[in-house]
Amino acid sequence: MTHFVKKALADIRSNRFLNLITIITISLSILVVSVFLLFFENASRVIESWNQGGRAMIYLNKDFSLDHLPELKAKINALGEIDEMVYISKAQALNKLKKNMSSQSTFLKTLKENPLPDALEIRMKSYNSFEEVQKFAQSIKAIEIVEDVEYGQGWLGRFLKIFNLFKITGYAMCSLFFLIALFITANTVRLAFYSRKLEVEIMRLVGATETFIKAPFYVEGLLQGFLGGVMGLVILLITYLMISSGMTQSLASYMYFDIRFLSIKMVVLIIAGSTFLGWFGCYLSLKQILK
Repeated sequence: MTHFVKKALADIRSNRFLNLITIITISLSILVVSVFLLFFENASRVIESWNQGGRAMIYLNKDFSLDHLPELKAKINALGEIDEMVYISKAQALNKLKKNMSSQSTFLKTLKENPLPDALEIRMKSYNSFEEVQKFAQSIKAIEIVEDVEYGQGWLGRFLKIFNLFKITGYAMCSLFFLIALFITANTVRLAFYSRKLEVEIMRLVGATETFIKAPFYVEGLLQGFLGGVMGLVILLITYLMISSGMTQSLASYMYFDIRFLSIKMVVLIIAGSTFLGWFGCYLSLKQILK
């Protein structure tokens, strides 16, 4: 095995430019795939959090009083399954607003009366789709004493459209880059084989087995795939660290989740897939050459 690795490394050194182009192509392919997987992992967490129970704010009209609260809670509970329901008075809401805007709350001191409504914050149980959440929210809004219902319908609706668009684009882009990387890997191995054609013929004459002849090329393909996968993930990680911190803080306050990097399991799968890509390109090339 050591002999095959040394031979593969020698081939890589003797064709540095060609192998570098192959590794860069594989890394770009893995980068594209990883970007989509990063988006899908985080998007799936958002969707899963809503499936497990999304939050909603129910704003009450001016006619509301605490006497109406038990009846209102009973009506809302009758419409659908609620995990949690918390009453927030207009005074509590204003105090929270002042605390959140402590450095910019000068104008709040000039208010003669509290403009905020009383509200109920609810956490809904599992729903199968966004349409069911919409239907449930509309049922709550139809209650006479309810002024409005806010459940992130604006950003969540846009988010689902972007998610579906990314899903279609992701499949197409990943397939395209996979084929490009496979083609370049196969051609790199082909050129490496032809550069050693005389050596291969001599090895056959002295009785070398096909496995002994092919093994260095397979090792070369595996190394190209592995290095390309690692390089693509490193580029993604650096980019993620550069842009994620500020974005995470902004989104967390609105969407109750933070952006995370790919899971260890996904990283291992990507590197394994990239390594297999290098091997498969080599396999296709040698199969065509040696048939």
